Amino acid sequence: MAFWLADSRKGQDSDWIQRFDPRFWTVNYPRPMVATIVSTAPDALRVEASFLRETDLGGLIWASEDTLDHPLLAYRTDRDYSHTHLSFRWRSGGVLALDAVNGPTLTIEGRDAQGAVRTWYVRLWNYAQGSPEDAVITLPFSQLEGGFSLPADADPVWPGDIDRMFISFAPLGYVAGSETPLSAEAEGWIEMSAITCDGERAMLEIGDVFLPPHGLAIATGYDDDGVQTPARLVRTIRQLGYRGTVLHYVGMSHFFRLAQASGDFRVSTSGDPLNTPTRTWHAAFFAACAAQGFRPIASLSYELFAEHCPDDWMQRDHLGNPALTGWEPPSSLLSPAHAQAMAWLQSVGGAFAQLMTDAGCEVRFQVGEPWWWTTAEGRICLYDAASAAALGGDPVAIPDMRAPLTPAQTDLLDAAGALLAQSTAALVSAVRAAVAPDPVEALALVFTPTILAPAMPELYRANLPLGWAAPAFDRLQVEDYDWLTEGRDAARRRAYETVNTRLGYPPAEQDYLAGFVLDPTDADLWRRIDDGIDEALSRSPHEIIVWALPQIMRDGYVRLPAPPSPPTGDEAMQAFDDILYPLALGRDATVVPEFSTSVSVTASGFERRNSLWANARLRFDVGPGVRSEAELGTLIAFFRARRGPARGFRLRDPSDFSSAGMVGTPTELDQELGEGDGLRADFALLKCYGEAEALQVRRITRPDAASVLVSLDGVVQEGNWTLSPGGIITFDEAPPAGSMVRAGFLFDVPVRFAEDQLEISGASFAAGEAPSVPIVEIREAP
Repeated sequence: MAFWLADSRKGQDSDWIQRFDPRFWTVNYPRPMVATIVSTAPDALRVEASFLRETDLGGLIWASEDTLDHPLLAYRTDRDYSHTHLSFRWRSGGVLALDAVNGPTLTIEGRDAQGAVRTWYVRLWNYAQGSPEDAVITLPFSQLEGGFSLPADADPVWPGDIDRMFISFAPLGYVAGSETPLSAEAEGWIEMSAITCDGERAMLEIGDVFLPPHGLAIATGYDDDGVQTPARLVRTIRQLGYRGTVLHYVGMSHFFRLAQASGDFRVSTSGDPLNTPTRTWHAAFFAACAAQGFRPIASLSYELFAEHCPDDWMQRDHLGNPALTGWEPPSSLLSPAHAQAMAWLQSVGGAFAQLMTDAGCEVRFQVGEPWWWTTAEGRICLYDAASAAALGGDPVAIPDMRAPLTPAQTDLLDAAGALLAQSTAALVSAVRAAVAPDPVEALALVFTPTILAPAMPELYRANLPLGWAAPAFDRLQVEDYDWLTEGRDAARRRAYETVNTRLGYPPAEQDYLAGFVLDPTDADLWRRIDDGIDEALSRSPHEIIVWALPQIMRDGYVRLPAPPSPPTGDEAMQAFDDILYPLALGRDATVVPEFSTSVSVTASGFERRNSLWANARLRFDVGPGVRSEAELGTLIAFFRARRGPARGFRLRDPSDFSSAGMVGTPTELDQELGEGDGLRADFALLKCYGEAEALQVRRITRPDAASVLVSLDGVVQEGNWTLSPGGIITFDEAPPAGSMVRAGFLFDVPVRFAEDQLEISGASFAAGEAPSVPIVEIREAP
């Protein structure tokens, strides 16, 4: 299906919003502090903050350039705030008041009238009417002045070139630059209501595209998206055409409540496992999803930000090293055997399930990334104290999962898999208990590039346990984006077979997760991802979920809807009938290769020629091949069965039907299909005409299957490849890097009748005059 990477609006629908619309503010803060923002009314917002150190300082941000929304939905950049007025009612609690030193300050970043980069600090108390915690603030940008005391410290703001502005907020015990922890977690809140912007530049144009639903669902992530308002995210999801599921990863670094531990901060194991900002944000997010008809899934993984993970909760390898991911800073994986870690994880799952119930959503819960971590050097991390005890007390060491394993080692992996399955079952049971008697739809995520890595062929024993086999979960969710974007087609296909065989979930009980593009410089990978979506559709999964919204908005990915279905009441027509034209063409049949070339002649008589097609298209007239009334009847019947040009069919071109020259006997060395790279397993059949700069490469989509011969570096291959639709040679294993893939074959041309009518005169035919039956080639591949 078609897709588009949009970088800006080019004539699409737009609307207008008031500048400073509450939905489009964001928050920022330093770890381990947490803050979230929710738009509570068309003119109001609320910020919740959790402070842990004396130096914690958050910011409520308005940006002149919208870098977060999808290009088709972003508001227009306008850095000129001249003659613009912003007013709002400020209420707060648990943060420094308006009149305090280091109290809420509007920091404005931009340039002065001469274009020099400048920052101004506007004390909000200087523009407030009311009390320090409940005041109406009016900001006339053309008369705005920075400085603590006015007029003594006045620093006039130049409003004509502002990049962004943010309002600071800090805890009551704030000490600038101090890393000292507060005596206990401190919570604060801010409300801005009656937000009004007026003046000359009070309105902003905003994208208002509504894409038709295209059948895909979407994934989000709290760690990435939690600095925005839920209303902003749900608006984007709906208007980009996504429907059904919103798979929401609750993250691994911001949702949990923290407690001080010897100068550091670790997840708190007492009381509410969720911090208040997280709880408030998710309540609003789930409610917004429900209001728009979305069905959210809360995804909770075994992954936890390492800095906040208790040491004894971490999985460890046989050398005692903790499981650390490649993120910077790293996360770790929780031990499935550690009772306290699993109890905490279960309490988190129950808390999110209850939030979904309170928001009016059905509870849908995904166990995400539940696996034993394995390092790049092959050391599997199942030797933490709790796991070692659960696995017999002194489990055999596995120094390298890439090496051949002994029976004792594979038995250990099987036992580790059973232990993992027990922990995921207990997690699902805890979620069910938290919202009983309401039902819970339970899902599990399988990331095949990690758990089915070809270099570690026995890893599946631990990370794809039989305890997950159907019906352990209501549905399985499969993700393979590393292999997809790297072109590891053979590995992907083997993984589907392995997952299906081992766990037994039919396609209708599986979801496919498509994506993602980590680095914006790799936006071209969306082409492979979109192709992967089309491929997944052929497997008829329950749902296809694109991972994830932040990358979609960053890169401007647009999935276009499928073309409309044929009119109702008419038989759904197949585009191509894979059958051969039933009559021999004979020597009198006409074959015409044609190009499309635009030729413009200048006033002086010179020509400019532009070839519009890279390859010739064939036209045939098969009428002269009809030699009897019986054959004429066959032609008419065949024409009617194809409904004229409605359905394609095969035609053997008598002058060019072989990879060996034009009509020779094929050999395995005839045509080069490409060079192996160790990853790619699919090679399209090709036929080359000419050489050097005049080379024409023709895709062969309708080979004679029985005639195909394949070789690697000149050696005939048998039993290790299949012929896929569209003339694709699919190897069971990707050919080695540097190996040359060649093939020989016979082939037909995909064609259709060129006209809706077949005009034949009986008298003319009886007199020996051949009818005209034009046929035209169908383009099936680029």
